[in-house]
Amino acid sequence: MAQADNRADVVVVGGGLAGISAAIELAEAGLRVTLLEARPWLGGATCSFARRGLTIDNGQHAFIRGCEAYLDLLAKLGVLGSVAIQDRLYLPVLGAASEQALPSQLALSSQLALRRSGLPSPLHLASALAGYRQLTVAERVKAAAAALALPLTPHGRGGRESFGAWLARHGQNENARRTFWDVLSVAALGLPSAEADLGLAGVAMRTVLGGRENADIGIPLVPLSRLHASPAVALLTHLGCRILLGVRAAGCQLSHRGGYEIAVAPAPPGGAAAPVSSAARPRLIRAAALVLAVPAWEAATLAPAELEADAAAWARLQPSPVVSLHVLYASKVTSLPFAAVVDSPVRWVIDKTGPAGLHTGQYLAASVPAADKFVDLPSSRLRAELLPELERLLPAAADAEVDDLFTTRERRAFIRQVPGSARLRARQPGIRGLALAGAWTDTGWPDSMEGAVRSGLGAAWKVLHDVAGDSADVAGAAHEIAEPAIATSGVATSGVATSGVATSGVATSGVATSRAVTSLAPAR
Repeated sequence: MAQADNRADVVVVGGGLAGISAAIELAEAGLRVTLLEARPWLGGATCSFARRGLTIDNGQHAFIRGCEAYLDLLAKLGVLGSVAIQDRLYLPVLGAASEQALPSQLALSSQLALRRSGLPSPLHLASALAGYRQLTVAERVKAAAAALALPLTPHGRGGRESFGAWLARHGQNENARRTFWDVLSVAALGLPSAEADLGLAGVAMRTVLGGRENADIGIPLVPLSRLHASPAVALLTHLGCRILLGVRAAGCQLSHRGGYEIAVAPAPPGGAAAPVSSAARPRLIRAAALVLAVPAWEAATLAPAELEADAAAWARLQPSPVVSLHVLYASKVTSLPFAAVVDSPVRWVIDKTGPAGLHTGQYLAASVPAADKFVDLPSSRLRAELLPELERLLPAAADAEVDDLFTTRERRAFIRQVPGSARLRARQPGIRGLALAGAWTDTGWPDSMEGAVRSGLGAAWKVLHDVAGDSADVAGAAHEIAEPAIATSGVATSGVATSGVATSGVATSGVATSRAVTSLAPAR
């Protein structure tokens, strides 16, 4: 075993979006960073794999323009041109009873959808409700009133009321909750409104209403491995960060010498790439600071003994699984780039033909969130239950030949964002040099890619405050990024282009970048 180079200013444990964000911020500040990732790749759950000459994403990861910290990260990675964002929100909704008579989803002239207008916020969403035919006129009026009231609703960190209960108290009947509000709740929180946390629903609605363009939807144009993993490795290597893949932290403790000692071990076998050889892997790394950027349940086992009581709370967070059905059709069955779904276990359908590299036919990925009833079923059962759903939602699929079909499962895709879960989400510990990151932490945002990036920035700024000095600017920035506000410190809300032309720079911690993204215009 090599004993050299077993010290670092900071060790970041976990190479998902949270760990990547923290490592970049710390390395840009001039600290020596070692990043440990148990998987053979960076990117965490946003990963890809090869199958029959195609590149397959393990899950479906869309975002909205209001995800400013995430877009800033893409700008730093130099990949904003690899995502597409709508010029205006256009969210097709499949599965509603009024749509069953459509002869084909290839024709969108009468497609049920949520569309925004060009009016200032909050009027920009008036047209979305006005044209949503699944609701009666009276239901639309009541829904508009509830949408304006929700962001103003006070809620405590440990609130016990569900989003659905609040909606019922504010005049939203079963049809409105099921066919309208559940579309938003599942998209933001991964749960129907009856199960979802009210406070986080308020955060999501504040984001949507906080700017006219905030709800415009973006999707990757390339596999997630090319959007996150490869660019992150390139940038971190350029910044001098040491990246150890296939390596896990076996234990972390405060050192009597000061700082932290991190025991290192090879990750269990099963990855697609070989772990770091024992000759290059130290058994122990000593660091002045430590960032734990791993899932809640892993953080609970790795946290130093001084955080035992807090860690016990993190371990009580419940995981929420996601199952994806991947179907490769011999012919095109829809012109929709994506769609939300009601009245079905399938909640999202996304066209992955281009990103996967498929040149003939069409590749659709159907996502089943909160998939507790499905995650342990064999693939044959999943096919039998979910493929007919696609044929019902997209009539052209019923006559199309299936060239390939397979499933992916993320058993711990998110934390289950139910009432009361907020009080279990970790806040930054009061131990010098120790920070927590991960979308599950108390960022004030739902468990999402945006939440992950925000958590990484907050963790990095805590470390910089602890290690580099008591800078008021750094402390203020760390506080602001952790707040559930729409604005992010140092992020301009108007700096996103949808025409492929770069607009004004977006500054993050003093580093200016420019945003130029591809426009995703809805089919008409």
